[in-house]
Amino acid sequence: MQYREIVAVTGLGGLFQLLASKQDGAIVKSLEDKSTRFVSSRIHNFTPLESIEVFTTGDNVNLSAVFKAMQENAASFPLVDAKADNNTIKGYFKSVFPEFDEDRVYVSDMKKMVKWFSILEKNDLLKFDEAAAEEGAEATAEAPAAEAAPAEEAKPKKKAPAKKAAAETEGAEAEEKPAAKKKAPAKKAAADAEGAEGEEKKPKATRKKKTEE
Repeated sequence: MQYREIVAVTGLGGLFQLLASKQDGAIVKSLEDKSTRFVSSRIHNFTPLESIEVFTTGDNVNLSAVFKAMQENAASFPLVDAKADNNTIKGYFKSVFPEFDEDRVYVSDMKKMVKWFSILEKNDLLKFDEAAAEEGAEATAEAPAAEAAPAEEAKPKKKAPAKKAAAETEGAEAEEKPAAKKKAPAKKAAADAEGAEGEEKKPKATRKKKTEE
């Protein structure tokens, strides 16, 4: 299980591991009680944690940046209870992540982040540096394969001269075939010879008739 597999589901408390996506929903596993269930997309929405951004006084930051700040400041500012009063929750976030935009980040959102952080910590899913390193390694491993693709496409082109040579050979054979037609005069000569023999035989028959007379 990895951080990028974790989703929040509207209408359901806690966090879930996305096990499988379906056409009409998804199968998820609760990170709290480990139960597995099907959740309909007609009723609920699924939001991956890695896609959530948080408003700050500057540019928006990914939710993981807030979790990382909470993790790094745990020794100085221990995690508060998600059920604590609003002032306690606000004071906690001002200490660990002072860049929060208080006008757009509500206390209800802060309480949700505290609860989510606690769940992720219990499931050992706060390894953001390792996740980034794995993604970088995957990108590096895929790069050589992408570069090698053009070389494979170029191989079939080298066979073109061979096909051209074969076509030329067939052409040469086609030019040689008319030579077979030269035999026709021989047949004509044979016919002429037969005709000549026939003409020779006719006089003999005539002579024989005269002798009988």
